[in-house]
Amino acid sequence: MAWDLIFWVVCFFINIALLASSFYQLLSLSDLEADHLNPFEASTRINSIVLPEFLLQGFLCISFLLTWHWFMFLFTLPIAAYHLML
Repeated sequence: MAWDLIFWVVCFFINIALLASSFYQLLSLSDLEADHLNPFEASTRINSIVLPEFLLQGFLCISFLLTWHWFMFLFTLPIAAYHLML
């Protein structure tokens, strides 16, 4: 029972990190639109975040599969498959 709670807390913090990553990318794009940032700097900032985001999403998908949380696995599978195709 305690391991299940720890698992969900870890998943919660990973989801918060993914949400913060998306917010950071959106903020970089809005700075680019407002001409506070040049395109090279914006793409460098965004590209540095993309690979860790893909890895965290894949880790979540695999961990849901291994812990037999089928609904959450099926919920995260399409985005993980999309990341694999990229």
